[in-house]
Amino acid sequence: MYIHTLKIGNVELKNNVILAPMAGITDLPFRVIAKKFGPGMVCTEMASTKAIFYNDYKTQKIMKVEKEEKPVSVQLFGSDLKAIEYATKKVTQFADIIDINMGCPAPKVTKGGDGSKLLLNLPQAEQVIKTVVQNSTVPVTLKFRKGWDSKNIVACELAQIAEKEGISMLTIHGRTRDEYYSGMVDKDIIKKVKQSVNIPVVASGDIIDEESAKEMFEYTGVDGIMIGRAAIGNPWIFTKIIHYLKTGEKLNIPTNKERLKIIKEHINLAVEEKGEEVAIKEMRKHLACYTKNLKNSAAFRNNINKIETKQEVIEALEEYFKTL
Repeated sequence: MYIHTLKIGNVELKNNVILAPMAGITDLPFRVIAKKFGPGMVCTEMASTKAIFYNDYKTQKIMKVEKEEKPVSVQLFGSDLKAIEYATKKVTQFADIIDINMGCPAPKVTKGGDGSKLLLNLPQAEQVIKTVVQNSTVPVTLKFRKGWDSKNIVACELAQIAEKEGISMLTIHGRTRDEYYSGMVDKDIIKKVKQSVNIPVVASGDIIDEESAKEMFEYTGVDGIMIGRAAIGNPWIFTKIIHYLKTGEKLNIPTNKERLKIIKEHINLAVEEKGEEVAIKEMRKHLACYTKNLKNSAAFRNNINKIETKQEVIEALEEYFKTL
């Protein structure tokens, strides 16, 4: 009933449960791991259109995609139309979908007039959308928040502009920029956005387990859901939610053996992609989430944060999992 294929322009997803783009999280290794657990689509970290315009090396790495994770959405942010045109033409050569970010609340993004700051400038937001759509050969989607603050709630207005300009799917996060990730997500605004347009609408925010996924679908009538922070250290969430919404049955996964296997695979992918020194440091945040709520995990995390080689991390993990 809730799980079904999802058509975004000429791209059909096998299901309507999607991995959200997350800065500093949804790199290539993370997406490859997540994809094993069945999301209909995965999304890259957001890439700056200006950085693409200036051929920035780090941004090229952010946008690297592999065939095993397809279909993949590449998320762009920016407000300079010349850079947006250039970046879109470049990204459209390898992305299945291009997603425009108008939701990021981070000051380093909003101070340049980008991300959620565009919610205060709908004429400019419209120009950004128009520029991406006109220069893309793949479907374009838009991810945005309900507004900048409680005095500027523009979600439905922006949704209708986006539909008019040729956006193929919308993702609405039911918080204002001011709220960041605090408080409860506003399901009413998500429902209103869904009712205000005829293109697919995906809900984002506070989808953390089987029950919250079902509740979001039931209350808002959306076409799909996007899972972000709840997937960190927990890629099994996709399998669990999809199975539950299809059958009403909860899966008891993962076992400690399965958990350790995936952690080791994630470490190996990260080292292969980024080199040992960078990968092991970056994996610390993932390891903290993978082991959260396990016995004596605080002491384990404290130990891991001092280790700098792959071999030592693997040995520490194996020793720790023997104690569980």
